[in-house]
Amino acid sequence: MDGFVWQTAEEINKDLASRVKKIRKRRKITQQELSQRSGVSYGSIKRFETTGNISLLALTRISIALDCVNEIKELFGTVPYENLEEVIRERKQCKTKQRKAIIN
Repeated sequence: MDGFVWQTAEEINKDLASRVKKIRKRRKITQQELSQRSGVSYGSIKRFETTGNISLLALTRISIALDCVNEIKELFGTVPYENLEEVIRERKQCKTKQRKAIIN
């Protein structure tokens, strides 16, 4: 790890919920409309915007409804390697999977 995390998980989730709420409001979508568009219950959306608590599946559905799915798809997409051993281990795993695919 490069540095310290100065927020709790709950604080990070609340910040995320706040950003999602701002997007929803900017697009002039009510919580009820977002519920209908996303298939996520109104109660879950209301709770998410208040507490930051939501399932990953529901968050993904909301991101699709708000046309922000790329942000979810890119999550953890460009995490740098911490050390050379990680690079070597990952390449070995890829080669093993390729060999198994050829055999099958």
